[in-house]
Amino acid sequence: MHVSPWGSLSTIRVRLTAALAAALLPVLVLGVVQSGIAFRRESVQLREELAAASERSAATARARMEAADILLETLAPGSVGFNCAQRLAEVTARIPGYSNLIRFDRRGRVACAAGNVPGDPIRATRPWFQSLAAGDSLVITRDPGAAYANVPALLAAVPATDARVGFDGALVAVISLESLAPRTADRSLPKGAEVALVDGAGGYINATDKEAFPDLPADWREKAQKQGSLVWYDRDLRGKQRVFSAAPLVGDQLYVVLSAQSGGLFSWATLNPLTSIVFPILTFILALVAVSVVTERVVIRWIAYLQRIAALYARGRLSVRPVHADRAPPEIRDLAETLEDMADAIVGRDASLRDSLAQKDDLMREIHHRVKNNLQVISSLLSMQQRALSDPAARAAMSDTRQRITALALIYRALYQGPDLKRVDLRAFLEELTAQLISAEAVQGAHVRTEIHVDDLVIDPDRLAPLALFAVEAVTNAQKHAFAGKGGTLSVNFKVQGDEATLEISDDGNAPEDALSTSGVGRTLMTAFGRQLRGRAEVVRNEKGGITARLVFPTPTAEMAVKRAAAVGNQAAA
Repeated sequence: MHVSPWGSLSTIRVRLTAALAAALLPVLVLGVVQSGIAFRRESVQLREELAAASERSAATARARMEAADILLETLAPGSVGFNCAQRLAEVTARIPGYSNLIRFDRRGRVACAAGNVPGDPIRATRPWFQSLAAGDSLVITRDPGAAYANVPALLAAVPATDARVGFDGALVAVISLESLAPRTADRSLPKGAEVALVDGAGGYINATDKEAFPDLPADWREKAQKQGSLVWYDRDLRGKQRVFSAAPLVGDQLYVVLSAQSGGLFSWATLNPLTSIVFPILTFILALVAVSVVTERVVIRWIAYLQRIAALYARGRLSVRPVHADRAPPEIRDLAETLEDMADAIVGRDASLRDSLAQKDDLMREIHHRVKNNLQVISSLLSMQQRALSDPAARAAMSDTRQRITALALIYRALYQGPDLKRVDLRAFLEELTAQLISAEAVQGAHVRTEIHVDDLVIDPDRLAPLALFAVEAVTNAQKHAFAGKGGTLSVNFKVQGDEATLEISDDGNAPEDALSTSGVGRTLMTAFGRQLRGRAEVVRNEKGGITARLVFPTPTAEMAVKRAAAVGNQAAA
């Protein structure tokens, strides 16, 4: 029976695919591990770069404020007089990031300024002003108490001193927060980075892209102050994954926050296709597909073709040749040639076996013919001896023996004349045997009519011999006791009923009372023949007043089936 190449998990295709998968699996796993390591390394590098960038930005802003301190200390001694405002305005115009330079006296009043200064009656009581009066060398604040610029700004102040009175006011620089924020064009920042300034409460003062910054974590300020910078992952207002970094700019009042793209593993794999997980997976899949296709084209279809050729050989069509295998690979061609040679060998062997069987059949037919002739010679010798005897009992015994030998000779004649040397048609055999037995006694003048009803059965010689001899004994007894000198009707019935077969030979004569109780040689032989057939023999009176000899034995076909089942059971048990 043909089995589809896909119908089993143990096919060549499945095994080759599994072998290749097992061979490529370490490569795939290594590629995935390397990709994960590379992604993690790049993620760590991005975090470190962003943290360093935020710290550099904060350091740059602090350097700018320290520069403001130096500038203010430099300007402080000359920040009075008629040309003070002009000088401060020139400095403001030359140095980017300064919105205003202001000189206050000790009472907080404006002594000189580069630009407009908002009014503040209680300026002298402001914390930043009081800190300067108390001796601080530099004060930076985002909440000076008044709006000193039109944009978010810091106020950096240094004290002005006089040798006679000590604290003599303050020199203030108003620095815009935008000038302190790092530029996104800075090459030290990651690609696509955005910058924002945040106050100590977590509120955004300004940002290059407001949607790139979400709400800050709950404890961000404490960690940023403790660690110098803080890095975390979150989604921006657009829902995209980004990495963030925060570093303090001015104490705990002002912070710089950077935001960079961080799309995760698949985004990184898209940007790095040669070292990502996609390339190993594609290689793995393509290799499996290639093996499957090549296996189908090079192996499977040719095996299926040769399988069809072998199936034709199994059905006896040995003349078919695998001509299409000429286009197959060399190994398949060799296998096809082997199949062709096998077919040729089978054809030759079959011819030789047929010749041998024909010779054997001829020999067996000759043997059966000679055995039949020998038995006929013996029967003729017994007939001659019978005629020479004068004792009636001896003549009867000789006649019985001759009839038994005639029955055996008839078996051998049926074998060598029939189509099968191992089987005999029981119907034709019983008809001929009965005819011979009846005709042998017809010369005595008794007319016997026969009725024969036989079911179809082909039987082997081993079972036919005891069956024929049983029939001889039964017919002989009927001729002696029922038909002697007066004739009658002899009925021969053979029936096959499932697992049992029954042979009944009946007469319609008037049997004596002791006919059923006598035990002569014939009765003994009939019992022995029944046992030989694994059955039973019995002699009973029938409804017509005559005698019926009955032989019941297993049907040959049923007995053979039982023996085969028993043999199979023994093999399974072994």
